[in-house]
Amino acid sequence: MIRQTVFGFKIENTEEELTAHGGLAMMAEYNHGMGMRELVDGHLPAPGSNRGYSASVFVDSLVLMLQGGGRCLEDLRELGREAALMKLLRMDSIPDPDTSGDWLRRMGNPEDGGRGYLGLGYVRDAISHRILRNDGVIEYTLDADATQVMADKHDAKFTYQGVRGYMPMLGFLFESQVCLLDEFREGNVSPVSDQVGFYRQCRERMPDGKRIARYRADSASYQAELINELEGDGVNWAITADQDSAIKKIIHGLAESEWTEPVVGCGFEIAEAIHTMNKTNESFRLVIKREYFRQPNLFEGVKYAYHVVASNWLDEEKTAYEVLKWHNQRGAAENFNKELKSGFGMERMPCGDSWANAVFFRIGVIAYNLFIGFKRLSCPEAWVHHTIATFRWKVIQVAGRIVRHAGQVILRLVVDADNLSIFKRIRQKCFELTIVT
Repeated sequence: MIRQTVFGFKIENTEEELTAHGGLAMMAEYNHGMGMRELVDGHLPAPGSNRGYSASVFVDSLVLMLQGGGRCLEDLRELGREAALMKLLRMDSIPDPDTSGDWLRRMGNPEDGGRGYLGLGYVRDAISHRILRNDGVIEYTLDADATQVMADKHDAKFTYQGVRGYMPMLGFLFESQVCLLDEFREGNVSPVSDQVGFYRQCRERMPDGKRIARYRADSASYQAELINELEGDGVNWAITADQDSAIKKIIHGLAESEWTEPVVGCGFEIAEAIHTMNKTNESFRLVIKREYFRQPNLFEGVKYAYHVVASNWLDEEKTAYEVLKWHNQRGAAENFNKELKSGFGMERMPCGDSWANAVFFRIGVIAYNLFIGFKRLSCPEAWVHHTIATFRWKVIQVAGRIVRHAGQVILRLVVDADNLSIFKRIRQKCFELTIVT
């Protein structure tokens, strides 16, 4: 017989109960232990008939699909093919993509008040509280940022970057990486819109005994109303300042002797000034960075590029360089955005209706937060900086066989003894957190 394949093996199907995502069972246990199913059914509308799926079936399926690596509604079919694993997780049926799309539209329908979207907000808040209560932190840094989500849909508006999509506003707690608040916005809504309202909503969502003590943001937050609110709450803040005419006048009025190099060889210089806006209650500090243009001919007559950070940190609390360095840490929030969008498939939206996409995006935030809680509270400390992509390689995409013997169900994973021991400890920790919650 002439061989017609590169390697000499055959492919056949099997009736054995196997799974390619054995580690997903542990993440599903954590999701269930956090009470996600009960929260969803308690806050979202019930099905219209006895034959319909409950809200928790849709959310549970979508969350697990996103955590497992799915990026669109069609990937629910792949989750459904893991029949043995779904049975193990008491998920007897997975809604098909069309049914799920219809459900997303119903949950966000503005004619019904967007009840499902609002209900998911309560679910997100409850899960965030349960995570934050166990993280050992009292005072947090809020990193507020708007992020662009592309959507080539008929009703998507053009963003300021010239592409169709949306511009959701996100508030991340730096110490825990939890997304405290997501506010889905149309693409043509400016990031500067209602910044103080967004901060107030974040403040209201902090659990008892915990507070937002620090705030960082880009120039969209450089607003007198927000600065006054932060000052009134006793929050330390650092915000990129708009280089308006008043700021430019300060920059050009600085003497050459006022510019200092904070670190030898760093390639830039900094100076300080005191400033106030027309409507701010207090004056504040400006930390001004200047860096020499390496190609000055591109900008005739301009020698330096400037970056200005406004802050209420006092001199004795942080030097100018420390303020600048601390403010630059807000780049971590951009990494949180990247993890949510690239890691959990939120960089593109699945539906043609904005309100349906808002529901999908909020489910993505819930999936992200559950993963953050899982890795920080249940997994080895050394894994805390792992992305979801790394978790999929190390934990989720582990082959397994489901065995039923003597009234017991056993998930046999293809791992070595050390990893098996780690997985057992993770399951034990998930159980302990369930009791605490």
